[in-house]
Amino acid sequence: MATGAVPASFPHITTRDGSLNLAKSVDFTRARFLSKSLRRNVVRNPRTRLSVTRNPNSGSETVELEPASDGSPLLVPKQKYCESVHKTVRRKTRTVLVGNVPLGSEHPIRIQTMTTSDTKDVAKTVQEVMRIADKGADFVRITVQGRKEADACFEIKNSLVQKNYNIPLVADIHFAPAVALRVAECFDKIRVNPGNFADRRAQFEKLEYTDDDYQKELEHIEKVFTPLVEKCKQYGRAMRIGTNHGSLSDRIMSYYGDSPRGMVESAFEFARICRKHDFHNFVFSMKASNPVVMVQAYRLLVAEMYVQGWDYPLHLGVTEAGEGEDGRMKSAIGIGTLLMDGLGDTIRVSLTEPPELEIDPCRRLANLGTLAAERQIGVAPFEEKHRRYFDFQRRSGQLPLQKEGEEVDYRGVLHRDGSVLMSVTLDQLKTPELLYRSLAAKLVIGMPFKDLATVDSILLRELPPVDDADARLALKRLIDISMGIITPLSEQLTKPLPNAIVLVNLKELSSGAHTLLPEGTRLAVSLRGDEKYEDLEIIKSVKDNLIMVLHNLPLEGEKDSRVHAARRLFEYLEENGLNLPVIHHIEFPQNTHRDDLVIAAGTNTGALLVDGLGDGLLLEAQDQDFEFLRNTSFNLLQGCRMRNTKTEYVSCPSCGRTLFDLQEISAQIREKTSHLPGVSIAIMGCIVNGPGEMADADFGYVGGAPGKIDLYVGKTVVKRGIAMEQATDALIQLIKDHGRWIDPPVEE
Repeated sequence: MATGAVPASFPHITTRDGSLNLAKSVDFTRARFLSKSLRRNVVRNPRTRLSVTRNPNSGSETVELEPASDGSPLLVPKQKYCESVHKTVRRKTRTVLVGNVPLGSEHPIRIQTMTTSDTKDVAKTVQEVMRIADKGADFVRITVQGRKEADACFEIKNSLVQKNYNIPLVADIHFAPAVALRVAECFDKIRVNPGNFADRRAQFEKLEYTDDDYQKELEHIEKVFTPLVEKCKQYGRAMRIGTNHGSLSDRIMSYYGDSPRGMVESAFEFARICRKHDFHNFVFSMKASNPVVMVQAYRLLVAEMYVQGWDYPLHLGVTEAGEGEDGRMKSAIGIGTLLMDGLGDTIRVSLTEPPELEIDPCRRLANLGTLAAERQIGVAPFEEKHRRYFDFQRRSGQLPLQKEGEEVDYRGVLHRDGSVLMSVTLDQLKTPELLYRSLAAKLVIGMPFKDLATVDSILLRELPPVDDADARLALKRLIDISMGIITPLSEQLTKPLPNAIVLVNLKELSSGAHTLLPEGTRLAVSLRGDEKYEDLEIIKSVKDNLIMVLHNLPLEGEKDSRVHAARRLFEYLEENGLNLPVIHHIEFPQNTHRDDLVIAAGTNTGALLVDGLGDGLLLEAQDQDFEFLRNTSFNLLQGCRMRNTKTEYVSCPSCGRTLFDLQEISAQIREKTSHLPGVSIAIMGCIVNGPGEMADADFGYVGGAPGKIDLYVGKTVVKRGIAMEQATDALIQLIKDHGRWIDPPVEE
């Protein structure tokens, strides 16, 4: 993998092996790959760009550049994106004052939400803000789309002050520089979207720009944006430069692609204008509905800020996350991942629910991140050479192969797109059909068969007695459909179950206890991830019979970090050529709250899966409902863009722009379409985050006017102005017309 050294002046740059030529262009450079293999990778995006600004704090005359991954056209600074890769250390950021509330690394992680009422309805908005404040939010954002809404903001602010509510208010601005100038006179913070503040609404057209054309566009942005910067300086207001993956401008997408790189550069264009005018009271955000894209964008942003020597705070959020457990899981994956890296100064959990209900999961996430940073949880320092921070590449462990002479098929005990394992008790074996159903197996005349979302393998900590014929028959039927039965070594030695997978630990391997098993017995090994590397060497002696690794580091350890221990373990496996599947195994303590379980699972497992590290998960919680744990597991895999087992929804949280009752309509659509795995449906209250945020969606249901719905296929509107009463049926017909509909399963 070639790396380049960039001189401080950089009029012309060449990599050490001569395969890459870089030419200066404004503050960024355009990359041209000279070798055929690299050139092929860059053809799809010939205007790949990268920052080569010297880091004034590095003490070096050069900045190292490297491909984000082998063969990737994306070059990134060979720089850190967080304070430490082996422990959670909060990134140092400046203090930004939002009203009377300071925001930054020297202060608590702030939590916030957004009103859903019509901003012009002053009384209703005031009541909503008061409910949110009473729940403990630090900031409240209010949509301000026009002059009438801006005028109402003065009344809202005054009414709240009279009621002794001094919570800082944030104006959400799209497409309306004049409105931003007006509301800056009364609200404490202005959120601007770089994708549509000065640029026209994206038409998703590929535009061609010369360097002169592009420079003229930047000059236009500066002309439009500078008055707001000066106004914020004058009134002591804060600002959020908030990029949305779904609303990048055509200009940015044409030059950088619909990518994390484009998101960062879009924000940097506005940040440079702020800095030019000596305005620094601002924060960044890089939101996307896809947690993987969101994490990559924030990391790239921070890596660039380290290069630039900037210390602006971060507002974290996964936009359009949805409702219920799905929304909480997506937010935990995205926000929790970054908090484990010490990134984030304020957070919002965007849910399609009343805004005050966002505060509780938001606080739980903030508490998790705060505790991790205060304790600086982690592992001993290690060199990290294989994880890719900016460019997703999944490390897929070698799935089990069938060996000659084996009586059963082990190839199905893990799933290529991500596996779900569950812990089963002897009591559950007493009612086999109920057990099969709880594992989401399909039943035909009482016999189980694997289905799309069937559990792949089970952990049975205690085997039934050898003479319990019924329980053993139930297990044999699961083994016959290639479901793995994992059981501890001690159980298998005393009550052997034919064709079971035997769970061992390092102590048992080192003592040779596993040699008491019949030759060729399939094994799984449980590891903490923080063992000495020399102690892990014993794994090599059993690798031919090793089906999987269960990474299990207890959550209770005050200084232990599952995320960092797992990263360390993956480094060992990669360095030693051990392509073993790794299952993330978490045992939750008694009385863990459901929301804490979802958030902890999303954070501790999602933080690894978004980096492509891991092949599945096993969540254990003895006092939790079995179906809840199974669904949470599949939701986590789907949220990490791995295994798709149900309809995917991109659903906005609603705001004052919303043109219909989003919660009611969302529930209607989900009720009729939740059985379509592989289909993604976007449900958007208005056009602001409509077509763009539907980049990952197959079909879109978007408010076009009061009482009217527009339907999309991808980013293209195909039907306009449908009466809301007929819109859900029209959406279903659209899905049928494109051959993506299947009838709901009939209950047996």
